[in-house]
Formats: sequence, structure tokens, C-alpha cells
Amino acid sequence: MDRQYMGLALDLARCAAAQGEVPVGAVVVHRGRVVGWGYNTREQSKNALDHAEIKAIDMACRNLGGWRLPDCALYVTLEPCAMCAGAIINARIDRVCFGARDEKFGACGSVVDLFSQPFTYCPKEVVQLMEEESRQLLREFFAGLRARKRAEREKGREG
Repeated sequence: MDRQYMGLALDLARCAAAQGEVPVGAVVVHRGRVVGWGYNTREQSKNALDHAEIKAIDMACRNLGGWRLPDCALYVTLEPCAMCAGAIINARIDRVCFGARDEKFGACGSVVDLFSQPFTYCPKEVVQLMEEESRQLLREFFAGLRARKRAEREKGREG
């Protein structure tokens, strides 16, 4: 089932990419049922809080009727940043599965590991899953972004 849920998160990340957003998708699952989902919308909303994980957690809290999310797992295509790791801790999410590591902002071991700190609650399990698929989606997005910027610069020089 893990691969199925991460596949949903990857589909959401593709939705983000199609809208010009960094392709990150997230799904919250409670006892085998998707209760929250989201993808990055920071560029469209002009809001630093609009990360995939935050949106998915918000929806799950609304659907389950509380700020605590026991018996829940979060599937996200990119290692959570410090803000999102904090939200995961505060929501009491039991399990986190992430795809690609984030060497610049990752808070599950790449830059810092917030889940290893002595908070009163941390996820019981953190798993890396479908890393290559997640990484490839990010690579393709940023390669396309760089190519578009190059083309715009070239066009500006010609004009």
C-alpha cells in the first residue's frame, strides 16, 4: 500500500508542476483511507505556508475533526522542511514516508533531523520510499525551468 499512496503523492506533485509550482505532493492516510491531500501552491498564492504537507495536514484535521492525527501516515514526495516537520510533530502523525531527500532544507536528516529531538511527540517511523521517481520529477521540473529562463534571456538579447 505504501507505493500506492506515494503514487498518489507523485500524481499530486505532477499537478503542481503543470501549474508551474515546485512538484511536491502529499497525502495523509488514516487507517487505509485518504483523509487529506495537497500540493505546493506557493507561487500562485504568494504564501510561504502553502506547502503540500501543510495543505494535506489541514485537510486531514478538518476531515477527522481535530488537530491530532493519530493512526495517520503522511506520504510526501520531498523530505519535509523544518516548518512541515514541525507541523507533522504537532499533528501527532505516526508515520512519515518521503521520496527525495532535500539537501538544502530537509528536516528529516539531510540538514537537520527534527524527529530525533526530545519533543514530547515525534513520528514513530520515518521511511524513504520511491526516491528515484520523486527525484526525477524534481530534476525534470528544474531543467525545464532553467531552459525557459535561458530561452527568455536569449530572446531578450535578440529583441
